[in-house]
Parts: sequence; C-alpha cells; structure tokens
Amino acid sequence: MNNRRVGHRRSFAARVERTVRGWTAELGPGVITGAADDDPSGIATYSQSGARFGYALLWTIPLTYPLLAAVQLVSAHIGRVTGGGLAKAFERSFPKPVVALLVCILLIANICNIGADLSAMGSSAELVIGGDDRLYVIGFAILSAGLQLFIPYARYARVLKWLTLSLFAYLAVVFLVHIDWHRALVGLVWPTNLGTGALLTVVAIFGTTISPYLFFWQSAEEAEEIAVSPTEEPLERTPRRARAEFRAIRFDTLVGMAFAHIIALAIMLATAATLNANGITDIGTAADAAEALQPLAGRFASALFALGIIGTGMLGVPVLAGSAAFAVAEALGWKEGLEYEPQEAVRFYSIIVAAMILGVALDWFGLNPMKALFWSAVLNGVAAVPIMVAMMVVAHRREIMGRFTERLPVMIFGWAATLIMALASGAMLATSLM
Repeated sequence: MNNRRVGHRRSFAARVERTVRGWTAELGPGVITGAADDDPSGIATYSQSGARFGYALLWTIPLTYPLLAAVQLVSAHIGRVTGGGLAKAFERSFPKPVVALLVCILLIANICNIGADLSAMGSSAELVIGGDDRLYVIGFAILSAGLQLFIPYARYARVLKWLTLSLFAYLAVVFLVHIDWHRALVGLVWPTNLGTGALLTVVAIFGTTISPYLFFWQSAEEAEEIAVSPTEEPLERTPRRARAEFRAIRFDTLVGMAFAHIIALAIMLATAATLNANGITDIGTAADAAEALQPLAGRFASALFALGIIGTGMLGVPVLAGSAAFAVAEALGWKEGLEYEPQEAVRFYSIIVAAMILGVALDWFGLNPMKALFWSAVLNGVAAVPIMVAMMVVAHRREIMGRFTERLPVMIFGWAATLIMALASGAMLATSLM
C-alpha cells in the first residue's frame, strides 16, 4: 500500500515536472521582450508616476496590457511567418525613404534610451557599493556588448531568461511596504487626475510600455528561433505548423506582457505607498528613488530597488542595442543575427558596439539619469506611432503574410493601441505648446 502511494506521488510529481517543462519550453522571445519592457526607463517612469501622483495613474496598467499584447503578437507573427524582422517586412511594403525614416526613428529613440539606462545603472551601482558611477557605466556597456558578441545565441537566450528573475525584486518591495488597497483599487479602474503634468506622465507610461524597440526585438527573435533550428522554417513555407506555432507564440507573448505589467504595477504601488505618502514627489536621479525608500521602507527595500535597476538594465540595454542592429542591418541588406560569430557579421555587430559607445557618450555629457529616463519614455511614445501604423499595414497585406494575415480581434486591439498612442502624443504636444 505504502509502495503504491509512493509510486503514485512520484508519478504525479513527474507529470507536474513534465507540464512545467512544457510550459517553460514555450517561453522565449515573448517573456524576454516583456521583461525588457521594464528596463530602467520603465522603472523611472513608473516610479515618477507613483511618487508624484500616488495611486491616481494605476489605471494605465490594465489599459495598456491588451494593447501591448496585441501589438507584440503582430510583430511576433510577422517574424514567424516571413522568417525576417520588421525592417525586412517594411522593405517589401514601403518605399526605401519611408523604411529609412522608420529605422532612423527607432535608432534615435534606442540610443537615447541606452544612454539613460546606463546612467541609471551606474548611479544605482554607486548607491549600493560606492565608487564612481561613470566607471560603472563603461563597465555595464562593455558587459552588455560582450554578452551579444561572444556568447552563442542559444546560451545567450538562456542568460536573458535568467535575467528576467531580477524583476522579482520589485514584487518583494511591495511586501515590505504598507499599501492603501482601497485607494489602489480605485486608481486601477478610474482616472482621477488628467491635468497637464498627469497627461505628460501618461504619455511617458504609454511610451515606456509600448516601445518601438520591443516590436523590432520580438519579430527579430522569432526569426532568429527559425534561423538557429535545423528543423524550423517560416510559416509561409510550412503552413501546416501554423496552429501549433501561433498557440505557442500567443502563450509566450501573453505571459511575457502580463509579467511586465505586474512588475510595473508593483513599482507604482511601492513608490505611491512610500514616496508619495510621505510628500516625496520629485525624484532627481534613479539613486534618489532607491535612497528615498530607505528611511520609509528599510535598507533592504532600498537595496532591492537599486539592484532591480541594475538587473533590468542588463536585460534591457542588450535588447535596445540588438533591436537597433537588427533594424539597420535588415534595412541595408547586411548579414544579421546573433547566431553568427562577430567576424561573420561585422557590420551587424558594429551597430551594437556603436550604440553602446553613443549611449556612454550621452552619459558623459552630464545626463541627468532620472530626467533622461523619463524623457526617453516620452520620445518612445511619440516614435512608436508611425512604426505601429507601418506594422498594422504589413500585418494585413496578403503579399507579405499570405494566408496568415492578422485576425480581426488582434487588428482591432492593434489599431486601438496605435490610435491611443497617437491621441496621447498629440495631446501632450498640444498642451506643451499652450
């Protein structure tokens, strides 16, 4: 009897293990993209929202989840169907000057974002262990570039998956502070502040949540998954596999974007409950955000917040540089892909290195880390609109997607996301000129 029970338990444990392994095997580009969404730029924006407006802007989180998920599904489907990234799909759909403009928009936004992220990582490292923040900036840039240049893609993808665990630092912070759950629940479902300052912050939240580099990265990584597998081919050549592939992409993307939004919500809750509740509404640097938590939530919470910035930066900066490299290389017809050795795709990897160097240069020009992070989020919000329009056009073109043109529900949410981003950016620009 006991032997049967032990055998039953082992059998149950084995089934659970196989199920978990099956789930995790389907997690890849979507989860990495979702985690990269909470880079230091996102952390800064969510922190400023919580510090300045308390729980008032929490409603942006449930609003952006279905919108971001739809846009990322579109980008992932384009990559899996065509076997190429967004820039390649744009090349097949639009005149070269239009594609060049879209890629330039992405490149400018990404370099600004890299500089801001590296600055925040440097100041956070200085807070935790002391030393010179500018030296940390150089070190983080070298390490981020080295990950992409010298680690094979399969191993590099696993490194990125493990780096996503750094985001749990922000969930831990929530358990260390006192949340006013009544006000938080109201803030989740009802906008209570739509003034000029709040509107600018909403645009920044949209911009850091629905960012152009995420579109290019997930599309490129779906194509990369095909390139590194001897058995995988684009769905336009293997349509029978479409149902299973789309199901895996949907699971991966929905989980990844949910993960990103849960972390964003945790950051806003933590800063609202501590900084805003104690009258600290203006955060000067990323280190200030972490340091301000110390007397309110304890040294451990402060250190967790700072370490989270470093960990997410190590995930976000390579994604920013990589997405820029994919876009430029595809637009110019260069050999591209992280599966190649640096000497096999010199121009592709040179873009990654150049983006890192320019990001470091921006920091050495005296960038204010927190303000730079916030304004890079606003820039992303404005830059995303034309790229999203181009994506939605491509997703509906039969000459690009064949029988796999995007389904109506995803198209509705994708165009809704595009419209909301356009309206938010237009409102922000209009109010700033008044």
